[in-house]
Amino acid sequence: MHRTALLLVAALAVARPAAADVVFYTGEELQRIFSLGPWPPPSLIKARDPSNRVSGQPAAIELGRRLFFGARMSSNGYVACVTCHQTDRAWTDGLARAQAIGPSGRNTPALFNLRMQQWYGWSGGADNLWAQSIRPFLDPNEMDSSPRLVKRVFERDPELACMYRQAFGVEPTGRGETVLANVGKALAAFQETLVTGRTRFDEFRDALARNDRVAARNYPYAAQRGLRLFVGEGRCIACHAGPNFSDGAFHATGVRAPAAVLPDDAGRSGGLRQLRESRYTLLSHHSDDRSSAGAAATRRALGEAAPERAFRTASLRNVAVTAPYMHNGQLATLRDVVRHYSTVDGNGVDPRLPQRLELSESEADDLIAFLETLTDGFGAERPRPAAATSICTE
Repeated sequence: MHRTALLLVAALAVARPAAADVVFYTGEELQRIFSLGPWPPPSLIKARDPSNRVSGQPAAIELGRRLFFGARMSSNGYVACVTCHQTDRAWTDGLARAQAIGPSGRNTPALFNLRMQQWYGWSGGADNLWAQSIRPFLDPNEMDSSPRLVKRVFERDPELACMYRQAFGVEPTGRGETVLANVGKALAAFQETLVTGRTRFDEFRDALARNDRVAARNYPYAAQRGLRLFVGEGRCIACHAGPNFSDGAFHATGVRAPAAVLPDDAGRSGGLRQLRESRYTLLSHHSDDRSSAGAAATRRALGEAAPERAFRTASLRNVAVTAPYMHNGQLATLRDVVRHYSTVDGNGVDPRLPQRLELSESEADDLIAFLETLTDGFGAERPRPAAATSICTE
């Protein structure tokens, strides 16, 4: 946005705005607002994962879709990815903490805009999406599976074996670890297609960018005030930055469950231990990025110390339909989240947090009104991806 355009937008609202008008934003606030778009960013639509040779490939997407909704690769034959990532709950489960074969200590994250992430899982225990897709298979509390069990499913199902062959050009008869890595890549190819739509905020942001005051007036006035808090005094944008409303980094949030409820969660430091122990990182032979250029961040992270109880910043897109919140699901509503960050002391948690902001109830209402405009037209009810035609089913 050119400086003259910024001045024009600011000048439109110099006078005190009336109801249903447009809030006055300073030039600096406008710059921050514009940084939250456009949506969808071209990189999200066109980008392919260099570590996954089947990223964006229709045959792999269809295999991944079939595996996502199928439960045969779990040890009990009843748990699938969709068990926790449900289509009618915005690709999450509505529970404080996930429940599959056994209980989890963490909240189920929604599956949206995953190609925009660098780290996966609340603590970043995976440095790529296909490795994160493998993790539930090996977790005894999730699917409690193994490379051997996964390979056996293909051996017993000619149709799935055919789909695997279509996607990867080889039979699923190699080492079980390789077959499992490819299953993760197919699942990743499917999950990359789960992208959120445009929202009321996106329309408002674009209206401001093109100096369209008439269109901007359609945005709720309370949400406009909440947006000013978000990019200004509330400092929410310090962590929830960019078009996906996440900086992708790890921050101590000050949220800790009582010891009687949950054991202490080490957060990022524990994630780095998982990363060191994983056989499926960008540094492994399973990565298809032979240049290893994408693994630079992994190398740096493995050599760094991590703060205790720091967790990855979640995206705020569709946040109003993905309760409960935080890594352990401890905060039930958006008001609880706003109240937490309004009263937490940044000195004792993360220096990016405000120092006891103590929002009034009306300010909290405005901030929540803004957050509610980050939900796309589908809301919690996501359309179930349709099956593609395949020569394996003819």
